[in-house]
Amino acid sequence: MNIPDDELYALLRQPLAARTGATRQRTLYLALRDAILNGRLKSGSLLPGSRVLAQALVLSRNTVNTALEQLAVEGYVLRDRQGTRVATLANVERSSQTPPPVRLARGVQQLPGGVQRYSPALAFTPGIPAANYFPLAIWRRLTERVWRDEGNALLNYGASAGELRLRAAIARHLAISRGIHCDAEQIVITEGAQEALMLCVRLLCDAGDKAWVEEPGYGGAKTAFLSAGLNVTGIGVDNEGMRLDVTATTPRIIYTSPSHQYPLGQVMSATRRLALLDYAGRTGSWIIEDDYDSEFRYPGEPIPAMLGMVAHPPVVYIGTFSKTLFPSLRIGFMVMPPALAQAAAPVIGSLLRGGHRAEQLTLARFIEEGHYTRHLAAMRRLYRKRQAHLLEALHSEIRVEHHIYGGGGGLHLALSIPGIDDQALVREAHKLQLAPHALSRFWLKQNAASSGLVLGYGNTSAARFPAAVSALNRLIVRQQGGLG
Repeated sequence: MNIPDDELYALLRQPLAARTGATRQRTLYLALRDAILNGRLKSGSLLPGSRVLAQALVLSRNTVNTALEQLAVEGYVLRDRQGTRVATLANVERSSQTPPPVRLARGVQQLPGGVQRYSPALAFTPGIPAANYFPLAIWRRLTERVWRDEGNALLNYGASAGELRLRAAIARHLAISRGIHCDAEQIVITEGAQEALMLCVRLLCDAGDKAWVEEPGYGGAKTAFLSAGLNVTGIGVDNEGMRLDVTATTPRIIYTSPSHQYPLGQVMSATRRLALLDYAGRTGSWIIEDDYDSEFRYPGEPIPAMLGMVAHPPVVYIGTFSKTLFPSLRIGFMVMPPALAQAAAPVIGSLLRGGHRAEQLTLARFIEEGHYTRHLAAMRRLYRKRQAHLLEALHSEIRVEHHIYGGGGGLHLALSIPGIDDQALVREAHKLQLAPHALSRFWLKQNAASSGLVLGYGNTSAARFPAAVSALNRLIVRQQGGLG
């Protein structure tokens, strides 16, 4: 059944009158296509001739014909000597009215809710470094040199495992700073630590395998494991780090952050590290050692990595430059033991695509020329001062029962506050331009002691701490029914 001509003209005149950037031809094409797809123009409907359409819409006949030809090429209309008819499109009326059923994969349905990110980052956002202190002029100069020296070669695919020059630079840095002695062939460059975690799972695990994570612990690890169909068990932590639970089902992988447990900040003791290494060696488990912010250790020297503690460790070490440099860099890495690196080498090309070549080569030069070491030293001094000021503010401004975790390093402190709705508290804090994370989100199974706040201080000036912490205290007291 044809739509009345006057109704068709009205349908087409409205988008033509509201046209902003698109040409008249494009606007007419889209209006007709949309009318066909939403069922306003029925299958088999005969459209007015191009001359009549052009006169009615005050368009050139060439504009109308070109739009109709495009619709014919795409199969929306049929044109012949008898005129232009709407093509018969299967189920177009029904599909335009009924949204498709949506069922996310079971593994995805189990994932913890993502943390909302703000740009620019708000005060107390965990894991965000002081980007305004980054030596951007040096980085820009190195980037220009890379493009000048490499030219169009940078436009091609790079090595799947990442630029060899960067991998070699990382290997030299790890030998000095973390006690890890490896070569470039053992290192794979990833798009941040999260991709390194996903790559570990794809290399080492099958769906249904067991995984241990710290409880509380990093949500990104849980996301990587649950989305891959692993069975995840939370293993508790205390003041010596992750507790080895020999009664739990033997896992395929064990995720831990031994140098600075996330989010509570403990350092895993040497006894625990050696026991975990021994357990993994005996059971055939793999340890994923996440060293996400180990560079920022304030009392004494950085804690040596587990990967360098024993011969032939069953450990994959992962790190990232998002915390030490800037988040949008999105460059992380993983270090595999020689045997695993050799076994994985043939399949890395199927799992990764080489890219971000200019950024990788710029970072390589940044490390080679000593800029990275100098930047780390400057940031270590800055963050040590900021942490001290935040601790002072917490001690003076928080008037409710609480316990502070952390202090040995990193970019955050955890504040345990039993009995509060920390996720509701975080939503209220966002209205004040504050963005702490809810401590309860780091637990697989919430309990009475799991609530609190994770307060990042990397990106927040110490001058803001007293007023900001005081504002958080008022929100806590108000939620607990006090006078605030």
